[in-house]
Amino acid sequence: MRDVSAKVNSLRTARASAVIQISANSIGLIREGKAPKGDPLGVARVAAIQAAKNTPMLIPYCHSVPLDYVGVEFEVLETSIRVTVDVKAIYKTGVEMEALTGAAAAVLNLYDLLKPVDDTMEILNVTLLDKTGGKSQAGVASDFSAVVIVVSDRVSSGIAEDVSGRHLVALLKGKGAIVEPLVVVADDAQAIENAVFVACHSQPDLIFTTGGTGLGPRDITPETIIPRLDSRLPGIEDQLLAYSRDRKATAMLGRPFAGRIGSTIVIGLPGSPGAVGDAVSALFPAITHAFHVMGGGDHGE
Repeated sequence: MRDVSAKVNSLRTARASAVIQISANSIGLIREGKAPKGDPLGVARVAAIQAAKNTPMLIPYCHSVPLDYVGVEFEVLETSIRVTVDVKAIYKTGVEMEALTGAAAAVLNLYDLLKPVDDTMEILNVTLLDKTGGKSQAGVASDFSAVVIVVSDRVSSGIAEDVSGRHLVALLKGKGAIVEPLVVVADDAQAIENAVFVACHSQPDLIFTTGGTGLGPRDITPETIIPRLDSRLPGIEDQLLAYSRDRKATAMLGRPFAGRIGSTIVIGLPGSPGAVGDAVSALFPAITHAFHVMGGGDHGE
């Protein structure tokens, strides 16, 4: 079973269809309400909904997704019935298997209910028609530029080795970023401010600071950078905090921040490998949509 714990929730949708070929006589019985086991369409609708909700019981590697909606429609033709199943959920993984399972269950139940009067039936196909959500809807960018600034007295003085900054650089490169050489400064207001504004001269898409966002007496990165921002980006700040709090209770003590300086997004993160890893998981790929918008593109739907 795939580990999706690092992924973020998003609206996931899927639509699937299935077709069963049956005799014209059986179609007539359905239309006249004379099928031997009652209304097959009503039973098949309930079966599709139940199957979608219980997909992990049938497909072992599927996750237990809290479904928000299952819709079932029938198109009764001259010698076939097409079932279409729509599924929606706000979750970390997609719902295409739920839609496919629901569609398959519907036609299997039609087969079961009509087999006393029709031995010519054939299930023709079960097809995924559409799916949305997750990476497929995020507008993933590539070749964006980034700068990482490590804020640490111990690292800048050579007492400690940087881990979080190098980890963040590697993660950003894995997302398609062109990352400038790593910058290390002490927990000093002037040094932090200078590093950020020097980085802004090359107009990168992103600047990340890592370190100095806690409650220690030398943790002054937010106080230094926030007053210099052209505007705050509270949605990014909320996302960082919400994601981290769900995984570690002490994340509530952190003070991550985000804002804009000119055309650059500046984000301040805690100085630990786990925190920067959480941040990349929380922000990507959705944050890359900002590059399109700040370049004059529309917001999309």
